[in-house]
Amino acid sequence: MRSCRIAIMFAAASMMFVSLSAHAAKASDPFIGRWALTIPGGGAGWLGIEDAGAYLDGSILWGGGSVVPVESVYVNGDALVVTRINTLEEKDKDGKVLRTRRLTETITAKLKGAQDLELVQSQPASNGQGVSERPFTGTRIADLPEAPNLKKVKFGEAIQLLNGKDLGGWTLTNSNAKNGWTIKEGVLTNEAPRHGVNFGNLRTEAVFEDFNLTLEVRVPAGGNSGVYLRGIYEVQVEDSFGQSLDSHHMGAVYSRITPTSSQEKPAGEWQSLDITLVDRHVTVKLNGTMIIDNQPLLGCTGGALTSDEFKPGPIYLQGDHGSVEYRNLVLRPVK
Repeated sequence: MRSCRIAIMFAAASMMFVSLSAHAAKASDPFIGRWALTIPGGGAGWLGIEDAGAYLDGSILWGGGSVVPVESVYVNGDALVVTRINTLEEKDKDGKVLRTRRLTETITAKLKGAQDLELVQSQPASNGQGVSERPFTGTRIADLPEAPNLKKVKFGEAIQLLNGKDLGGWTLTNSNAKNGWTIKEGVLTNEAPRHGVNFGNLRTEAVFEDFNLTLEVRVPAGGNSGVYLRGIYEVQVEDSFGQSLDSHHMGAVYSRITPTSSQEKPAGEWQSLDITLVDRHVTVKLNGTMIIDNQPLLGCTGGALTSDEFKPGPIYLQGDHGSVEYRNLVLRPVK
């Protein structure tokens, strides 16, 4: 009789656990997915929440840099709570790190309808006195379509993005930045110092939707730049010759898609990129070899002008990381 009671109690407890688990899963369901963020100050961000089975998992992009895992993510009542760790380094006048501190930042999100989030960033002051709170917003990103059949995609007439004489048709993304861009013998050149004042990024005045873009680029030793598609997705330009495959190296979609092979040339040599963007899928050929084959884009990359993946945007070239040269930029829009 005693064993029967224990069995009944165990069964009841199991049913309660299943019920609670189902309730927890149901509470988290509306938050699962990918969210385009407009972070405090107006920059572009991204948040991805997924069901990892026994727990929720997440990753985040905050303005610049890479997509990184969050420290934790959970549902508390009607709110999603995300924590991430910021590491602060205190340095002396010579740049030597004296002390490293870790500050925990909390992001709380609540649904506004089914497609939007209202979020608050709570960040402790670096001096340990108080907490700053900054509101911002997010919008659910629609599910990705199937990969397009590129053999059936038709492109329009070629558009020469450089006139070979001056910067007509181009402007800085930030009008207050220092301009290091010039045209010399048909080559778009950014002469930027390696240290000190960063120079500006350059964008087309025209905006585009889906397209094929071909170009040639030359980077010096240690050079770093990037080609932003629609101002949203960065195809990395970097001196990474001889290095292992990585989502931060030449031809990668920065921190999102790693090339399938290394096709870089040594620094100082002209290299070709052939990039196709259709239906939020990207194909990249580097120096004539396919290194990204019609892969889905999960969201914006660091440095994007906007997190809205459905908004037409410019081609923008990164100039704030150092010197670089471009030539023969030709764009063919999808008809």
